[in-house]
Amino acid sequence: MNQLEICKFEGRDFNDYFKLVSNERVMAQITERTIPLEEAQHNYQKLLERNKKYVIPGSYKVLDRLTGKFVGLAHLTVNEQETEEAEIGYMFLPEYWGRGYGSDIANQLITFAKQTKLKKLKAIIDPENIPSRKILIKQGFISEDVCKIDGLPAEVLIVTL
Repeated sequence: MNQLEICKFEGRDFNDYFKLVSNERVMAQITERTIPLEEAQHNYQKLLERNKKYVIPGSYKVLDRLTGKFVGLAHLTVNEQETEEAEIGYMFLPEYWGRGYGSDIANQLITFAKQTKLKKLKAIIDPENIPSRKILIKQGFISEDVCKIDGLPAEVLIVTL
């Protein structure tokens, strides 16, 4: 049975979101910097607006099904210029790393994507994040490019649905 439950972020969930994006260990793999409160509040408002725009795509809070505790974030974000493409991603609080949750969430996001008109999924990871790379490869993603995005090292992986 699935240990995790995911549901779209709502207005009342900002504190959980901020706990994640202000965590140095989490953000070292994402932006290499924590997100300050004001910037996080702005980003969260944009996240909520995107969540209202689509039924399935969006940003989800990840909860432990048994305890109800906040574990992290998962997202399926539609590319506004290429609406048949979306990016998937996930972040977990450090105390939940190494439990296989990444594979579980990636699988759930792919299942969600298959219920839409999306035809291609993309994931962008830090090339040194080997666990995330392994998760994505197991889900059928292939490496498309290793580059810099916003000045940070990145590997772009894709899968066709």
